[in-house]
Amino acid sequence: MKSSTECSRPHLAALMIVMSLLSACATVGSERMTGVCPPVAEYDAGFQTRAAEEVKALPEGSAIVEMLSDYAVMREQARGCAI
Repeated sequence: MKSSTECSRPHLAALMIVMSLLSACATVGSERMTGVCPPVAEYDAGFQTRAAEEVKALPEGSAIVEMLSDYAVMREQARGCAI
């Protein structure tokens, strides 16, 4: 049986990733900026297929799946920004 320290490592790693991503927004004011849209990376079909297979291999309830869902929302928002 794993110790509680070993079990919490993935959660701590995910927390650190999320915190580092969110810290970039901490200094931005609440006013909506216009004309500045982040670039959206394009992935070819082969790469997307590979990523889908890797996601399928993740355990049920994986935090990575939730983070990828958030990333998908951010990509859609960035695409909408350019319109």
